[in-house]
Amino acid sequence: MKSILGKLVYAACFGLTLAAGGAAAQGSAASFPDKPIRLIVPFSSGGPADAIGRAAAAGLSNALGQPVIVDNRVGAGGRVGAEAVAKAAPDGYTLLLCNVGDAMAMSLYKSMPYNFEKDFTPVSLLASSPFLVAVHPSLPAQDFKQFLALAKSKPGSITYGSAGTGVSSHLSGEALKVAAGIDIVHVPYKGQAPAMNDLLGGQISFMFANPVTTLAQVRAGKLRALAVTGTSRFAGAPDVPTVAESGVPGYQAETWFGISAPAGTPQAIVDKLSAGLQKAMNSPEVRGTLESLGAVVIASNPADFGKRIGSDVQAWREIIRTAKISID
Repeated sequence: MKSILGKLVYAACFGLTLAAGGAAAQGSAASFPDKPIRLIVPFSSGGPADAIGRAAAAGLSNALGQPVIVDNRVGAGGRVGAEAVAKAAPDGYTLLLCNVGDAMAMSLYKSMPYNFEKDFTPVSLLASSPFLVAVHPSLPAQDFKQFLALAKSKPGSITYGSAGTGVSSHLSGEALKVAAGIDIVHVPYKGQAPAMNDLLGGQISFMFANPVTTLAQVRAGKLRALAVTGTSRFAGAPDVPTVAESGVPGYQAETWFGISAPAGTPQAIVDKLSAGLQKAMNSPEVRGTLESLGAVVIASNPADFGKRIGSDVQAWREIIRTAKISID
């Protein structure tokens, strides 16, 4: 009898403990945020990625009524900053500005200190940006179909530059090689600027370049724009067709930026952050900043962002394996 009574008392106390814990969790989510939020940006200050992160942080701060502090954590191709978020408390107060490179890194590196799909909770996809396929005027191709024909007739003769091995501007070329069945040669540089300098000088044939900064060179006649790599035409150059509508159906290669939180962050907090980001990204100030950088505002919900991450991890895994690229 005593043992039965003891078990009943234990069960009651255990139930009260669970209820108290649940109430505390609900209370925590309800009061979130009640202190500053830190957004880790794994890129150096002053660049386009940093500008996107700061615009999103300012907009989120206005939406939630708490400061959102940008913390630039540079190193190891973004892995230093991402690892810091993966190991942070899952309370919504430490966030990561992630990008398509995080999805690519899953297959590029033999050893990773975290799993991008398992150790993070998707919050919102912020924006995407296509590349502009820009060629030197000396290349005898007036449009992308002529470019493809030239590449097929002279395999291994067309070179393209990128900011380095394994970056999105490199893998966009590898994706094109697979999708179009062409043989083009990658020339890696230590950054986008030296690659662009060599393109302008005619040392390389073409690049997958930022559309906003490159269009000025196109208008000056120093480069020729053949196509954009997104799913639709770029608003800043509506006369330039997509790669998909120029002979390579289904091809797309975009860089994107989003916000992720540590895995285990309560869904109520994730939803509140996502709602704040959607409000922020659709504000005229933030939208204007991103569009000036060549980005297309998306501001998706957590579920849709999670699907995008999963599909990109798989798609880039196949391309990286086919191209036999590995970094370590």
